Amino acid sequence: MIFNLEKSINQHICLPTEFGVELYIKREDRIHPHISGNKYRKLKYNLIEAETLGFNILLTFGGAYSNHIAAVASVGATFGFKTIGIIRGEELKSKVKDNPTLKFAQSCGMQFKFVSRSDYREKTSEEFIKNLKEEFGAFYHIPEGGTNALAIKGCEEILTEADKSFNYVCCAVGTGGTISGIINSSKQNQKVLGFPALKGEFLTKDISKFVTHKNWELTADYHFGGFAKINSVLITFINQFKNTYHVPLDPVYTGKMVYGIFDMIYKSKFPKGSKILAIHTGGLQGIEGMNMRLKEKNLPLIY
Repeated sequence: MIFNLEKSINQHICLPTEFGVELYIKREDRIHPHISGNKYRKLKYNLIEAETLGFNILLTFGGAYSNHIAAVASVGATFGFKTIGIIRGEELKSKVKDNPTLKFAQSCGMQFKFVSRSDYREKTSEEFIKNLKEEFGAFYHIPEGGTNALAIKGCEEILTEADKSFNYVCCAVGTGGTISGIINSSKQNQKVLGFPALKGEFLTKDISKFVTHKNWELTADYHFGGFAKINSVLITFINQFKNTYHVPLDPVYTGKMVYGIFDMIYKSKFPKGSKILAIHTGGLQGIEGMNMRLKEKNLPLIY
């Protein structure tokens, strides 16, 4: 079975000349309608491994609006795997039809098991996994967010030889798998900047476990208060960016990253003459769910 999908392109973002820098966005979001961005990269070699080992069931974990859950479900429907999603929050069991992410995953054939938040915290324990195997039989285990050694191998393919002319490579950071692959495949003369989507110092330690280069740093000024937290400033930026450059951004990851890049450009944080490549890691499926939350809070919607 071949798991290669469409390759992405680098789209030029035309900036005023007075800034003295060039910005491109690698459109990984265009790889596939549902298995897009870093999710495809993380899953590619895991699928190959699952098939090699003879597994036809993929089991993974995620929350109510998880890009990872949606991607694994789509992978199953596309490549012939059965999929099981362990979902955080027992209360979601009765709300699947009202949740766009879970509704989509279910339409792809994914089977759900809803667990309490306290039980979900045990998802990496041997006992928890053992109980799941007793309940569902043999399955190929993909961790929450998809990050493992095979995922990082896939993410090392995001950068190509054609990208070696860029001085800076920017990436949103969730679990750290995507940026780890990018760091490993980057050139020594390049600086990799990570834009965490959540608060916490643990990411530096986690990323350090997987990387072979030291040409990277995290910029922790643009998480907007924490994971999946946004405000009207970010919403306005995302909508204006789409209007101007015809590039949709998700509010959890890429929206925060691109906002951060523009803020750094405005503050002259990049040397004159810099060429910057921003990685669009997909995640656009989450916009519909986010808009439901924004509507409840009487905030502007993302379009």
